[in-house]
Amino acid sequence: MRPIAPGRRNWTHVGHVKAGPRVAAILPIVETSRRLNIPVCKYLAAVLPGLANTSIQHLPELTPAAWAAKHP
Repeated sequence: MRPIAPGRRNWTHVGHVKAGPRVAAILPIVETSRRLNIPVCKYLAAVLPGLANTSIQHLPELTPAAWAAKHP
């Protein structure tokens, strides 16, 4: 993730004021998935659709590591 860190501040000016914080929020998830050898698209496709209806108590089950343990 080190190469991404310098870009976070630079991305605040890409298209929209909120772009930088949004990219900074999603990149750790993407990089963790890559490190765990989880297909990023498959993980995001499985987790994102139901995220709005998930209670806060169940969020730890949706981390890349927990998701990978359930979906070998």
